[in-house]
Amino acid sequence: MIVATSVIFWAIVVLTCPLFFIGAVLVRALTLPFDRRRVVLHLYTSAWAVFYIHVNPLWRIHVSGRGLLPWRGSAVLVANHTSLVDVLALFSLFRPFKWVAKASLFKVPLMGWNMWLNGYVPLVRGSGESVRAMMARCGRLLRGGSPVFFFPEGSRSPDGRLGTFKLGAFTLAIDHDVPVYPVAVWGTGDALPKHGLTFRQRANIRVRVLPPLSPADHPTAEELRDATHRVLSEALAVSPAPEGG
Repeated sequence: MIVATSVIFWAIVVLTCPLFFIGAVLVRALTLPFDRRRVVLHLYTSAWAVFYIHVNPLWRIHVSGRGLLPWRGSAVLVANHTSLVDVLALFSLFRPFKWVAKASLFKVPLMGWNMWLNGYVPLVRGSGESVRAMMARCGRLLRGGSPVFFFPEGSRSPDGRLGTFKLGAFTLAIDHDVPVYPVAVWGTGDALPKHGLTFRQRANIRVRVLPPLSPADHPTAEELRDATHRVLSEALAVSPAPEGG
């Protein structure tokens, strides 16, 4: 049953991606004159991503705390990372932001091209030059009023536990005096393991936006990083209520 569902799901992804990408190109073309931040295209992309969650009979998702996130205004968003499904789940926030993601993903046909179309930010791991370019690009986005979204662990957790955080996201928050919004995600490791494309079991995915942390209360990048890690770790240690709490 689960193997058959996996096959059908990935077939749906392959068949629908070209149609969704054509839609993305049309949305970008129609909104180019007035949507400098590409908000409409990002919301379209969010709907594209969330479609795949709702079309999968093995997955259920609940989002809470969405109202904490601003529609306008600069911010840094960070979340824990255990599965590829995290990205689909976090699009369900339906708020305008720019992902910081591995540069190799931008080369993936259709989905990666759409990342480029959205103006998301590529990053080559281990490259100092790429990190500097990413920081500069994120700085411009923050000054322009666009939130940026990081997985501060840098890669997916191999065991589901929250790993150490890199400083980049928090340095940006300090340098640009913008709040950090921790976002806790549960259940995606059950939805799809780190290695392989076959689902393991049914998954109840939960996404919860936590109250923001201000640079005024944590005046160095290290303090802000440690405070965010502590808040997110404490939240993840408590299983959310079935209705998402």
